[in-house]
Amino acid sequence: MQTRSSSIAILLAVGLLAGCASKVTAPVRDGSGVVAPAAPVGGVPAQPQGLHTVRQGETLLAIARQYGVTLPELVSWNGITDPNQLRVGQTLLVAPPGTVTAAVTPVPSPTTGAIATPVPPSGADAGVVPLKQEPVGGRVTIAEPVVPPPAPTVAPPAGPAVSGQWRWPANGAILAGFNEATNKGVDIAGRVGDPVHAAASGKVVYAGSGLRGYGKLIVIKHNQEYNSVYAHNDKLLVKEDDEVVQGQKIAELGSSEADRPKLHFEIRKQGKAVDPMGYLPAR
Repeated sequence: MQTRSSSIAILLAVGLLAGCASKVTAPVRDGSGVVAPAAPVGGVPAQPQGLHTVRQGETLLAIARQYGVTLPELVSWNGITDPNQLRVGQTLLVAPPGTVTAAVTPVPSPTTGAIATPVPPSGADAGVVPLKQEPVGGRVTIAEPVVPPPAPTVAPPAGPAVSGQWRWPANGAILAGFNEATNKGVDIAGRVGDPVHAAASGKVVYAGSGLRGYGKLIVIKHNQEYNSVYAHNDKLLVKEDDEVVQGQKIAELGSSEADRPKLHFEIRKQGKAVDPMGYLPAR
């Protein structure tokens, strides 16, 4: 499952690489793990780090490969339900939510005497008014810090989070366990036609066979943090946008694009695969 597991997060999206032969700069990662496009000549970022503006001819798969992330991560971070409807000019998160940093306004050559106003980063420094720098010989005005109002208390989203809030999607023996490098979930043995159940309640965001290596696939979104993935089914019993409840039969186990009848099951937190054994109840 090495190749297939690393790309599920291709989940929800099928696409050919962009056909246009445009030049793309390589992505870089900062110390916090944020993915950002490399700056063009002159050191000026093309846009805020962690964001990407869709260009003509681009696909989700091409964008994911450009930034070194997986397709399912793009889908999860951006709440995409139809990966085939990208719009030119659409802005996408290409890094986990909360890690995007602000862009810096390009600074003209000192010889022009133009004013440059840095844009403050988000977070703790967001409430400080930036300095306004005028041409050489001009004045510099320092504004008083602005204390932002306290953020309202937001209740945590409903849905599964820890062990006991999930159930096993199939009853077979474990064929292969989680391995971050080679297997992003667990493989559960079974016979063709065995029931596959929703591990938790949620909404079906993908149901189809367009993701190479996963056969007939279902992805369920449980809340803003968690998705679950069910691959290699023989028959899908739900469709996209269906609401399902925990324990509901959503598919029949199969061997589509697999070496034997089995269910490949994943749990993803904010787009990142986690070990399902830390969430599923003990047998």
